[in-house]
Amino acid sequence: MDQPELIVADAPSEQPILRLRGLSTSFNTHDGVVTAVQDVDLDVMRGECLGIVGESGSGKSVTFASVMGLIKAPGKIVGGSILLDGLELTSLGPKAMRKLRGKQIAMTMQDALTALNPSMTVETQLCEAIMAHDEDISSLPRRQQSRRARECAIEMMTLVGIPSPAKRLKEYPHQFSGGMRQRIMIAIALACKPRLLIADEPTTALDVTIQAQVLELIAELRATLGMSVVLITHDLGVVAEQCDRIVVMYAGQVMETGTADEVIGNPRHPYTRGLLGSMPRLEDPETPIRPIPGMVPSLINFPTQCRFYSRCERRQEACLAEIPVRVHSPGHSVRCLFPETER
Repeated sequence: MDQPELIVADAPSEQPILRLRGLSTSFNTHDGVVTAVQDVDLDVMRGECLGIVGESGSGKSVTFASVMGLIKAPGKIVGGSILLDGLELTSLGPKAMRKLRGKQIAMTMQDALTALNPSMTVETQLCEAIMAHDEDISSLPRRQQSRRARECAIEMMTLVGIPSPAKRLKEYPHQFSGGMRQRIMIAIALACKPRLLIADEPTTALDVTIQAQVLELIAELRATLGMSVVLITHDLGVVAEQCDRIVVMYAGQVMETGTADEVIGNPRHPYTRGLLGSMPRLEDPETPIRPIPGMVPSLINFPTQCRFYSRCERRQEACLAEIPVRVHSPGHSVRCLFPETER
């Protein structure tokens, strides 16, 4: 059964900078086909911060690795459309995607220590990105390219708040703290001023103070550069503070989408409520934490039914069929036949 289009009402009138429709990505394994992303529909509007939330294995990173053209064998995009400012990315070859990455759309990876090359200085890695995508610099004589790229690298290090940037450019990734490595990753991603930044778990393994600094930095750069941001995380508290809209994913599908106020203040999908119930509440420390029972199901040859069925307290026989996305209210859509009632 075909999935209906995910409708987001009350969206800005202009076209989104990124539009996904029916995106599906699978991986062939010895045990069968893993459908890591299935029929994902979402929009990223110009200048907004969109939060992507879900447990590990929910398909968040695979969705945007697909957008970046980073899915390699045995993985494959098996269906759907990825439009970046009207340009269909699924039809582009590897060479065209390399030109696009970094200049139009950039992504920071989850673990900066493993994403950065330990055998190269920060200067080498920053300047490489700048010289690859900055046409003004690449058109200069060779001697001037390196000097101008280094000047831009110092500007980016300063922009992301790294002290003594000229000196620290000569250092290697292991000589920086976790928070500083995240800042370097952000500097590389923003070196050519992309219109869309995808931040994949930018606060992973950082202490709370450094997390706040990194998130504040992303918010400031978004305002300064006027770019759109996709913030991928498992933390609803983070997206509640940082994001304009939220998309909740589970087992490769979009379960709920809406404004941050709607999704956090009036969640309709049982999974979204389960995520919120798993968080401690500072305003009410006596309220017990209620974790979601069970585990994320295996996605190998998954049957046609609601993917949250085995863990849902509201499941009924009708949920054994494929569940469409339904518009519950303007700007708020849910993939559920029996959504939660209003709080």
